[in-house]
Amino acid sequence: MAPDPLIDKLFDHRYLIRRKLGSGGMADVYLADDQELGRPVALKLLNERHANDEQFVERFRREAQNAAGLNHPNIVSIFDRGQGEDTYYIAMEFLDGRTLKELLVRNGPTPPQIAIDYARQILAGLGFAHRNSIVHRDIKPHNIVVGLDGRLKVTDFGIARSGASQMTEAGSIVGTAQYLSPEQARGAPVDPRSDLYSLGIVLYEMLTGQVPFTGDAPVEIAMKHLSAIPEPPSKVNPNVPHDLDAIVMRALAKDPEHRYQSAEEMDADLARVARGAAVSHRTEDAMTQVLAGEGLAAAPTMISRPRSVSAPAPPAYRPPGPYYEYEEPSRRRSFWPWLLGLLAIVIAAGAGYLLYEKIQNQVNTNKPVSIQDVRLEQQAGAVQQLKAEGFKVSVDHATNDTVPAGEVISQSPPQGTSAPKNSNVTITVSTGKPKVSVQSVKGFTLTAAESTLQNQGLVPDPHYIYSSSPSNTVTAQSPPAGASVVVGSKVRINISKGLEPKPVPNVVAQPYTNAYSTLKCAGFNVTKTTVASSQPVGQVVTETPKGGSQEAVGTTITLAVSNGPSVVQVPDVTGNTPANAGALLVAAGFRFTVQSVPVTDPTQGGIVQSQAPTGGTPAKPNTQVTLIVGQFTNQTSSSTTTSTTSTPTTTTTDTTTTTTTTPTTTPTTTPFP
Repeated sequence: MAPDPLIDKLFDHRYLIRRKLGSGGMADVYLADDQELGRPVALKLLNERHANDEQFVERFRREAQNAAGLNHPNIVSIFDRGQGEDTYYIAMEFLDGRTLKELLVRNGPTPPQIAIDYARQILAGLGFAHRNSIVHRDIKPHNIVVGLDGRLKVTDFGIARSGASQMTEAGSIVGTAQYLSPEQARGAPVDPRSDLYSLGIVLYEMLTGQVPFTGDAPVEIAMKHLSAIPEPPSKVNPNVPHDLDAIVMRALAKDPEHRYQSAEEMDADLARVARGAAVSHRTEDAMTQVLAGEGLAAAPTMISRPRSVSAPAPPAYRPPGPYYEYEEPSRRRSFWPWLLGLLAIVIAAGAGYLLYEKIQNQVNTNKPVSIQDVRLEQQAGAVQQLKAEGFKVSVDHATNDTVPAGEVISQSPPQGTSAPKNSNVTITVSTGKPKVSVQSVKGFTLTAAESTLQNQGLVPDPHYIYSSSPSNTVTAQSPPAGASVVVGSKVRINISKGLEPKPVPNVVAQPYTNAYSTLKCAGFNVTKTTVASSQPVGQVVTETPKGGSQEAVGTTITLAVSNGPSVVQVPDVTGNTPANAGALLVAAGFRFTVQSVPVTDPTQGGIVQSQAPTGGTPAKPNTQVTLIVGQFTNQTSSSTTTSTTSTPTTTTTDTTTTTTTTPTTTPTTTPFP
């Protein structure tokens, strides 16, 4: 068989599917972990072949809607419903137990006391649903889950309806044949009393291990619901008391008017039987009507005439005896002394007999009886067995690692011991494995949570999830804090691994306002710094972390935004040689040009006399600075010769080339443009 592709898959971004729990005609049910709330759920998925069928989708939707509105301890809880992965789903309470049908198949008939308890729990859930105008319409052992703690839950409201309704859908009878009420079999309107009929079938099956009506085809079974008279459960199981017979037979009345009119009325009769009282007179009458065919004509009564009796013949004539021959007959003795003596003998004999009986009864009462072994039996059966042997029974309770809850662990005096009747036998009944109340570890670090749970005897089961909570802290736990669980049970704890990472949008070269909006929409925070740049003012120059990197949602992205080119101070290079001055300007990011002017002081020859812009003036990088360099001129020779026009030179220098020009005019200082 090919592996199920849904196993270990995250369904609808929330439910991690663990294993398949079962399948039905309409849906499959999986055990899944709710990653958001940290608890196990039963995830019911509509079959793919029905996902596009409007009728099945409507039934599926109605199940979630009906059950979601019923918050009761004996009705399965609905947590969520929705549509995902091309199908529809319901997330409901995960019930760690077995269906009632599975238990009946495995164990056979249920002891009467347990059957009463189970039926009353089902009635509690049905009564709540009926008070909320919901008729289940498919009560059967398959739809009853028995938890490990003995609590029952009614499930599967897929064909439930509000109030009375027709039982046909697309011309078919809805329900399961063995548990149909007569009105369902006819396709007639149903009401809460139909659920009580179905529960009567379930109770019959619990008491006997079989349903009252069987057949080779559903139609044959449905016809029996309409016309056949069921045998009382005690005919199948002699251990069923008469009062339970009466309750079952009243629930199975063909006419709804003869049945219990409410779940509460049926529960009241079961409560009477549970405490040893008789059922109501109305229930006895209803049983009589059911067994008589509910109003059908009974067979005629045969009356026999008394036979005539002839009168006794007169006694034969006897002639007088010889005593009559005496002239003076002798006097007869009185019979009273004889009668009194006879009575005295009889009385003495009777008294002696009664005394003998009393002594014998006393001897029998005090005669030791061997105590039978009731270990590993259910409490109700063990108590009933010991009382039948003439013992009084006391019940203690204790936890036990191996004996299931409700079964006898030990007895005192022990089995095989002889004890007088009417003496006390104490049985110790298991409450199951030792339990502990789960402590809250939400908000703890992983180490602290594991230590806390291990100290309680529980097994931490960490699962890492993305969360807004601080990393390595517990965000949720299941079972929740305060829940009573068996020592050694696993406790799932969700551990935060921080926010889920996402790719950072690349916003370099975008205007800051656009970049800010893009990052915020992606779930990131934004901080801004300004930098000098040749890029247009307000444009993003860089972002940190870089665009495209994976970062947790909520991470702060730093944007460097251009505020235009920077402005720096021009170095003061006067008094330097042109070479040194030029080097200082180039290092500061400026270009320079050199012009010569005559000087009479030989020490100023080849020295920068001035600059434009002057030192300390703010200027943009790459600005050209003009250097005025002194050129020594001999004044003596100038005064004795004919004045001539000097020939100064202008040299333009940047970071790569130097150009020297010889002007034909008197040199002038070129101002900073």
